[in-house]
Amino acid sequence: MSNNFAIGLLLIGGAILTMGDVLMKKWALSSSNIYYIIGIIVYVIAIGFLAESFKYKNMAVANAICVGFNIVTLVLISWLYFKEALTMTQLIGVGLILTGIFVIELL
Repeated sequence: MSNNFAIGLLLIGGAILTMGDVLMKKWALSSSNIYYIIGIIVYVIAIGFLAESFKYKNMAVANAICVGFNIVTLVLISWLYFKEALTMTQLIGVGLILTGIFVIELL
C-alpha cells in the first residue's frame, strides 16, 4: 500500500509542478507578476507532495518519478497548448526518461 500511496503522491506532485511551470511560462510571456507569485506558491505545494513521498520511497527514486512525470506532461502541454515544436531528439529524450523510471522503479 505505501508504494502505491507514494506513487500517487509523486504523480499529484508532478502534476502540480507542471501547473507551476505553466504559470511561470505565462508570466514570462506576459510579465504579469500575479502569474509569478501564484507559480511560486504552486511550486511550494508540489514540493510538499514530493517531501511527503520521501517517507515511503528513496529520495533519488522519488525525485526521478516526480520530475519525470513533470517533464512528460510539460512536453504535451508545450506542444498542445503553447504550440511549441518538438524535435525527434526531445521525443527520444522523453522516451529515455520513461525507460529510466521504469528501470529504477519496476525492476
